[in-house]
Amino acid sequence: MKAKHVFYWAMTLLIALETFAGGVMDLTHGRTNVFSGPTVVDVVTSLGYPVYVLVILGIWKIPGAITLVVPGFLRLKEWAYAGIVFELSGAAASQAIRGQPKDIIAPLVLLAVALSSWALRPPNRVLGGTRDQKTRGAVR
Repeated sequence: MKAKHVFYWAMTLLIALETFAGGVMDLTHGRTNVFSGPTVVDVVTSLGYPVYVLVILGIWKIPGAITLVVPGFLRLKEWAYAGIVFELSGAAASQAIRGQPKDIIAPLVLLAVALSSWALRPPNRVLGGTRDQKTRGAVR
């Protein structure tokens, strides 16, 4: 049980940090790699999206990442996980559709991390889990 808990936190912190950093990069139009590489503006415009979509994504990603690691807010956590899954699967699909299949690897790996985090949640972090049942009268 302890190994599952450690793995949950490892996956959760990894996806939360990536999502938070991605949100900051989206809002600041930073580089996709700290040392070199294209900016996020270069990436989204090469995929055919307008630059303003970065502001929208950045505003959604930062609170979503924070929601994953703070206690409580179980329904909001579900929405955060859903948003991360939509964003990462959409990124992979966009890269594949634009003929950049090598660029689908990173979003798919991160998608696996996010799904692992979601699947390994302890009962007190699951909507309808043990803590939630105690606080809401065990009604689903």
